[in-house]
Amino acid sequence: MDPFVVLLPLFGAMLAMPVGRLFGARAAELVTTGLLLVAAVLAWILFFDVALGGNARTRELFTWISSGGFEANWSVRLDTLSAVMLVVINSVSFLVHMYSMGYMKDYGEQSRFFAYLSLFTFAMLTLVTADNFLQLFFGWEGVGLASYLLIGFWFKKKSANDAAIKAFVVNRVGDFGFALGIMCIFYVFGTIQFDEVFAAVASDATVVPYGQIAGDHIQSLTITFLGNDWHALTVIGVLLFIGAMGKSAQFFLHTWLPDAMEGPTPVSALIHAATMVTAGVFLVCRCSVIFEYAPNAAAMVTVVGAITAFFAATVGLLQDDIKKVVAYSTCSQLGYMFFAAGVGAYGAAMFHLFTHAFFKALLFLGSGAVIIGMHHEQNIKKMGGVKDLMPFTHILMIIGTIAITGVGIPGLYLFGAPFGTAGFVSKDMVIEGAFAAGEAGRAFGYFAFVMGLLAAAMTAFYSWRLIFLTFWGPSRAPEEVRKHPHEVPNTMMWPLVPLAIGALVAGMAFYPNFVGKKSDDFWNGALYVNEVHHEEASDGHAAAGDDHYEEANDNHGAATDEHTAEGDHAEKGGHHVPTWVLWSPFLAMLIGTISAAAFYLRGDPLRPGLLREGGMIYAFLKNKWYFDEIYDFLLVRPALLFGRFLWKEGDGKTIDGVGPDGIAALVASSARKIVKVQSGYVYHYAFAMLVGIAIFVTMILIRAGGGQ
Repeated sequence: MDPFVVLLPLFGAMLAMPVGRLFGARAAELVTTGLLLVAAVLAWILFFDVALGGNARTRELFTWISSGGFEANWSVRLDTLSAVMLVVINSVSFLVHMYSMGYMKDYGEQSRFFAYLSLFTFAMLTLVTADNFLQLFFGWEGVGLASYLLIGFWFKKKSANDAAIKAFVVNRVGDFGFALGIMCIFYVFGTIQFDEVFAAVASDATVVPYGQIAGDHIQSLTITFLGNDWHALTVIGVLLFIGAMGKSAQFFLHTWLPDAMEGPTPVSALIHAATMVTAGVFLVCRCSVIFEYAPNAAAMVTVVGAITAFFAATVGLLQDDIKKVVAYSTCSQLGYMFFAAGVGAYGAAMFHLFTHAFFKALLFLGSGAVIIGMHHEQNIKKMGGVKDLMPFTHILMIIGTIAITGVGIPGLYLFGAPFGTAGFVSKDMVIEGAFAAGEAGRAFGYFAFVMGLLAAAMTAFYSWRLIFLTFWGPSRAPEEVRKHPHEVPNTMMWPLVPLAIGALVAGMAFYPNFVGKKSDDFWNGALYVNEVHHEEASDGHAAAGDDHYEEANDNHGAATDEHTAEGDHAEKGGHHVPTWVLWSPFLAMLIGTISAAAFYLRGDPLRPGLLREGGMIYAFLKNKWYFDEIYDFLLVRPALLFGRFLWKEGDGKTIDGVGPDGIAALVASSARKIVKVQSGYVYHYAFAMLVGIAIFVTMILIRAGGGQ
């Protein structure tokens, strides 16, 4: 059963187009969706068996590569971390497949589309079940390939092709760093197997880098590069995180993510909710032991994640495309996950990844329903009053919005879990964990806390702005849209229901396991935490995810990112934070929500606001901090000029000019000159023959005379 949870989507990808040709597009849809349904059921069975039952295991399928001292097996690694990802990926992918059966019916080429969806899913499953870095890299690159195919699905559309190429190229930048990180791991450890690498780091084993005579304890080992000595684990951690930055669209390598909206809406939901963009977070959490002993690399993760959360939230404030609002929201939420991992709260990071899949898929698929219902209009300023045309979609989008903004009651517990939506429970764990890490002296913990609060306020503002402009108020849609709204098939609506349920209750249901009192048994060594106690910071309680560590007997720990405040709340176990910190995310959400309501529910919602058109701040945010323009000026144009120079001067004039083109021109020129000798007159030819005979006879006579 274990391998089939990964292989079933591959079978679907292989069968989709042949079945579509033989039996029609509907058959291809049913085959791929049915296989994903079976895979999703298997994923939940494995989740209860592995994560809740504690039956972690690794199934080695075959030896993939064996060359000298290098060996890589193809395995299915099933621990809590991979089990959580299997549930997220297969569940959301199945719902996206089902949703796409209705969404794509008017677009055609369903067989190809469903083949790409299933291929995407298989690549991500390969990534999260890998038992070594090379297999993980295979899935990593497979996801990149499949995303290129899906984003550019409408390949006759130039903007879709450009977006696909942009996503592919930007991810190659990050993947180059990731590949170097894997090479560095093999150079230092002599292996790329997770268990061997992580055990060596946790136990501070002595390692001898490849080709070296002497080694050192891994936690203090340095490697020489460009004449300088660098801390080996820091180098590895930074290189791995560069790969994560590209795949998860973090600051500086984020520019591909909004453009990925050129693909069909189900693609956006799959990329943003369950697969590609969460791969980077998974990588950092999988390598948690490395980052624990590379504090500078962990600090980099914290800073980049915090800046990304803030940056993407500021850009989302002024977006008018309904899909791009949700896209920048994804970018911001990924920042939360990264800075949680950076401060050592790996359980909180994975918890937010898990809950985020529900409400983000709900928001994307709900947006797709709105786009179909509004005759493919995506500008929220041209909508309004949609709740009367699509009341059920309106309710579902409200659920997604209260989940992402974090609606709940701080300090109130129900059955041992905080009372609130999924986003409220998980995002609060992240923000409070950052504060507690700062209290314990963790680098940039306070910075992440402040950025997280600011991002929370802006998230509430732009999320409710989307609701108010799209669903409420007078309709600004054309008359024909209001009179004849496009019917949305049931296959598009029913997948939203389980997502809405998850967006409401997943946080409360899984809190005890991910970050609560059961987290030690739940993670069962899948996440590592160092054995350090900060009693002075926590006053006897656990301070933050990285401030109270319990190291397991096998040198792998389980995350204890549990959450407490003062008084009664402290008895729940986990973070010890002041009451004002406990309430601060809720107040930030409230400020953002009230601000959005005050502006968009009073008077003309399109009237100029504080950030007026023509202003410098408005232009700065509207143009997304000018990253595209800066990259175009610094990178794209010079690359095009350099390429054109090599093409015209190097290839054209030098290589072709001297080589094949030059030789061909010389032959042609010589032929044109020689052909003039042939005049066609017989006496010219006779004269030439006589001259030739005379020269020939003269040469013979000279040679004969010389011989005498």
